[in-house]
Amino acid sequence: MQKTLLRGILNLLPLAVSVWLCWSITVALDDMGHAVLTLIGLGNQWTGSGFILIFCLLLVAGVAFSVSPIIWLYQKLEKQILRFPFFRTIYTSIKDLASLAGSDGSKAQKRQTVLFKQSNGTFIIGFVTSESIPKAVNDALPNDQWVPVLIQMSYQVAGITSLVKRSDLIYVDWPFEDAMRFMLTAGISPAKPK
Repeated sequence: MQKTLLRGILNLLPLAVSVWLCWSITVALDDMGHAVLTLIGLGNQWTGSGFILIFCLLLVAGVAFSVSPIIWLYQKLEKQILRFPFFRTIYTSIKDLASLAGSDGSKAQKRQTVLFKQSNGTFIIGFVTSESIPKAVNDALPNDQWVPVLIQMSYQVAGITSLVKRSDLIYVDWPFEDAMRFMLTAGISPAKPK
């Protein structure tokens, strides 16, 4: 009975939490849209109208940010706002997280999965996150070609960034998403069949 209950929880919990999270975000956006509608004097419309308003506003913003003058103005505004240290810390963290979540897959494809050997003969799985490192760091390191490698921690969002010689890396033909799933679950999550 205990195994059956556990099997039910393990299968339904991810679905239930995902549905709950998506529903909560949808309701929050709908409430935000209703607040905007009330602010402009249209009062409380039908359920879902606030969500549609926010969706349309985001669509218009996406189109607007493809126009150079709008991008230039936004960058100027962003630069002025980022003069406040506390706000800068919060804003840049959220912006980095949003850009990571909103990547269309092209950035994920550039994150090459690699292995590198430790001194005790074991290997660590990591991801090359960039083809270059900051000049100040590069100047401080011995002459060689160094790249940043992210070592993701299991069940955490955090990871460790190591600088590794490119010659010490073993490049692996393993999609970023599959390797990340393996690392985040410490190998417990089964690999997708090919």
